[in-house]
Amino acid sequence: MAISDVQAKGSMYHVYDQSNKEISHEWVSSRGDLMGFTASFMVFKKRDMYYICDEKFKEISHDWVSSLGDFRSAAGNSITFVKSKMLYTRDSKLKEISHRWE
Repeated sequence: MAISDVQAKGSMYHVYDQSNKEISHEWVSSRGDLMGFTASFMVFKKRDMYYICDEKFKEISHDWVSSLGDFRSAAGNSITFVKSKMLYTRDSKLKEISHRWE
């Protein structure tokens, strides 16, 4: 199922598909801050870690903020982070696809 929207309502995140049907939900406290999402994954930041999860909140990957840098955006099948004036594009498993100067 494709993710169409993710909303924080009260103390829970709710994930919706393109028909506005709820796919899943999870406690905000267990996931941290929602940084962004695409049709296939969501990016959360909790303490000093980024977590990439699918539409059912199953973890795809995770890594330290200090290793990845600051979250910039999520689009398509990639996530962009900024670290030391470099833009790093990574896949949902946080494997580097490319990088360039900011």
